[in-house]
Amino acid sequence: MPSQTQTTRRLAAATMAGAALLAIAGFTALGSVFEYPQILKEPTADILDLYRQHQGPVMAWFGVLMVSAALVAPAGILLGRLAGGSRGRWIAVLGVVAAVVQVVGLSRWVLLVPGISQDALDPARTTAAHHSFELVHTWLGTILGETIGYALTATFTVLITMAVTRAVAPRWMVWLGYLSAALIATGVLIPLGLEAASLTNFAGYVAWCLWLIAMAVILWRTPRAVADRPATSQAQLRRA
Repeated sequence: MPSQTQTTRRLAAATMAGAALLAIAGFTALGSVFEYPQILKEPTADILDLYRQHQGPVMAWFGVLMVSAALVAPAGILLGRLAGGSRGRWIAVLGVVAAVVQVVGLSRWVLLVPGISQDALDPARTTAAHHSFELVHTWLGTILGETIGYALTATFTVLITMAVTRAVAPRWMVWLGYLSAALIATGVLIPLGLEAASLTNFAGYVAWCLWLIAMAVILWRTPRAVADRPATSQAQLRRA
């Protein structure tokens, strides 16, 4: 019978790997069928036109990204249990909040944009529809799902790296965690017009997905492999 700690580790590993793999699949597919995220720099009319042309697949793949983002919540709760103490509680809270923020931001493509894109076909409502899209994109996308989401994800990643990665993983994974968090955090500068931040933020998410998968592999290992770590590292994982 697996121990409770082993079960927690493996559940955390599954949610982290799931979040990473779904994010990779979603962004890759949307880049192909919707030219995402580059399309967001185009005029509103062009965005909505391309959205209508591929509405079914675009909605489906944004749904995949929503599931990916939602998995951050259980991952945070489980990793918080492994970390224990006040830091573990912060990991759990940040994981849940980061997941909610990103799911709400992404949901606009599934819940709101379909109606807006259809309204834009009516000449009498085109201007109002474009204005609605821009408001939704700014508040739910740029401000909530992206800027606030970037800050929460970066902070969440730093705490996990400090509390869990350092206890069980090689040093390069610790640095990868910190690096991905730093690069993701640069995304908060995108609304200020810093174009380079889009590239560093994207690189950060690529590194973050690789870090999630690497962490999942480490956490899935047998108790004996973990037992080979220093006693202080074991204690950090068993305080929960």
